Amino acid sequence: MIPTRQGPNTTLRQVFLSVSVVLFDILAQAASMPEEQRSAEHRATETVSVQAGNTEKETPEPDLGPQKKTTTNERRGEIVIAPIPISSPAIGSGLLLGFGYVFPLNKNDKVSPPSTIGGMGFRTNNESQGGAVLGTFNLREDRYRITAVAGRGSVYYDLFGIGSRAGEAGISVPLNQKGSLFLGQFLYRLGGWHLGPRYQVRQSTIRPQFEGEPPPGIEIPAEILESKTAALGPQLMRDRRDSLFYPRKGSAFKLGADFFAQGLGSKFSYQSYQVAFNKYASLSPRQVLAYRVMGCGVGGDVPFYDLCLFGFNNDLRGYYAGQFRDRRMFATQVEYRLELLWRIGVVGFAGVGGVAPEFSKFRGDELLPAGGGGFRLTVAKKNHINLRFDFGFGRVGHTFSMGVSEAF
Repeated sequence: MIPTRQGPNTTLRQVFLSVSVVLFDILAQAASMPEEQRSAEHRATETVSVQAGNTEKETPEPDLGPQKKTTTNERRGEIVIAPIPISSPAIGSGLLLGFGYVFPLNKNDKVSPPSTIGGMGFRTNNESQGGAVLGTFNLREDRYRITAVAGRGSVYYDLFGIGSRAGEAGISVPLNQKGSLFLGQFLYRLGGWHLGPRYQVRQSTIRPQFEGEPPPGIEIPAEILESKTAALGPQLMRDRRDSLFYPRKGSAFKLGADFFAQGLGSKFSYQSYQVAFNKYASLSPRQVLAYRVMGCGVGGDVPFYDLCLFGFNNDLRGYYAGQFRDRRMFATQVEYRLELLWRIGVVGFAGVGGVAPEFSKFRGDELLPAGGGGFRLTVAKKNHINLRFDFGFGRVGHTFSMGVSEAF
């Protein structure tokens, strides 16, 4: 008898990318703290500069006689350690530990975001675990953005069938996927946009955690059990948010394509396309309305783990990531955010999306609505970094997730 389960689903690549994004955001935001939010006591010890016309004068230091003069040197960078509790339908509950060094490549460059080198490791209660090292390098007044990620891990998850009906049936089989990942990205600024190539290569080993043949509707081709995939593709993005962690206004847009080809060393040849747009509006000093719309499409000989996965990356909350998967997907959602007393806040969200083999084959009776609410606790007040607890309700069940920073 084949054991089947109704439960979470994700892939090694998606776990690495999602937790790396969280870690990059934490480290990058932390780097701005010494420059932008130093205390009045710290500023009082610094040399004060006064500009008049085209001249610049320094306030002379008092003569302390035989006493030694003390000065406060500006720190080049900062070490950041971030233990992050995680809980999601995808990989269970556990802990992610991130650490890194955040620093400016050129202290005279006031335009580029800070650069970061660091790493992370995670482990959850379903025995999923992994680790990665990563780096972002921003230079020449934000003209160039270079990113690299390398990691290894082992993820336990459930594989469902493909399509909307298979997702509603809720039949799944348990798998274990082990592997490694390297991703490199180089972006160049053109006006207010950043454009450039991204390369990724992955080794993957999949081991079914059941005996016998999978149930009807679930296919695990033998050639997918041991595989290597590699892709090269363009990335385009524009970020006009006023904050990385708690945007109150502005927008963020990202468009990307990955072309997996045998000429790059990939076992399978296929294409993956993603687009996302976030918009933020401040209704009052304590109220924010956030909106997100995204789309995904794949073509070619796509392995099941690179199909569009509904519910992944919080699109949408209320569904197990991957229970609904297909070659096309869209999701849109709106979220109301309210700050209450002290460090406490609440949110309410609602949205709708779906999966289909083609964009022309989306059906109204197969759309996947979602809604829910959450609780926020501010753990870093200066940068408004929130610990997030979300309860989501979908068409076929509900989810609880916990993490750092907002859902989008």
